[in-house]
Amino acid sequence: MLTRVVQVFFLFTALVLAACDHALAEDSAASPKIEEEMFALPFPLPILAYVVRPVGEGPFPLLIMNHGISLGAQERSMFPPVEYRAAAHWFARHGYFVISPLRYGASSLDIKDQGVFGSVFGHVGSCDNPNFLGPGLAIATLNEWLIEYMSTREMIAPTKVIVVGQSGGGWGSIALASRNPPSVRAIITFAAGRGGRVDGKPNNNCAPDKLVAATGIFGLTSRVPMLWIYAENDSYFGPELAGRMHKAFEASGGHAEFHMLPAFKDDGHFLIDSPEGVPLWAPLVTEFLERHS
Repeated sequence: MLTRVVQVFFLFTALVLAACDHALAEDSAASPKIEEEMFALPFPLPILAYVVRPVGEGPFPLLIMNHGISLGAQERSMFPPVEYRAAAHWFARHGYFVISPLRYGASSLDIKDQGVFGSVFGHVGSCDNPNFLGPGLAIATLNEWLIEYMSTREMIAPTKVIVVGQSGGGWGSIALASRNPPSVRAIITFAAGRGGRVDGKPNNNCAPDKLVAATGIFGLTSRVPMLWIYAENDSYFGPELAGRMHKAFEASGGHAEFHMLPAFKDDGHFLIDSPEGVPLWAPLVTEFLERHS
């Protein structure tokens, strides 16, 4: 099994690096220049990470991007190295060293749906008694490992960390806020939540009341400046549920700027995944980061 895992890692890395070489050729005329890489991170659970950063020695502020979670095993087998490449490039061109770890249980690196990788990094369990807190805190732990590891590199400004997350990765970013890492200046989430689209049905959350309650629990200790972005036609976390989550978060002591953007394409849940979405959220993010980073 270990040999098979290693083979998958090397094959995956080779394919991604080939794609990145092509991307560099496409972006060679862009200014400022950026470059893409794949990192292998020596954590307790070794993890690959997509990196895009400005060309140069730095030091650059670190920006972590937490990707979403594919619903089924077949979808995970085709999970891309980065869902939000245009967004990652936007942040890199604004001077950030962007790194996006590929999480077990949420991507093609998941070996089994049942087992340590899936249970820790992917699943919330039964809808009758979902564990929303645990998978969120697992992503928070991964981010803490990443901050500690990257902060030792000379090209990184260790006290200027920004975290961005989408969907389940956004939920993990909210969980990270509850731990108040001292080096994290601000957190931005897109379509954050867990348990959306049960059985593939739009606006059918696993346990919305428990998701709202879990959001309130994270708000109890969260003091990191946050920006939450949703779209009106999000089929995972629509306006009513997103508003309830935000209200619970702030009622328990947390604070997050909340923006509901107009409907985007067929499903606003994937706003950050689309190059066409950048002009819609970029002004909000720019103004927020100018105040907090």
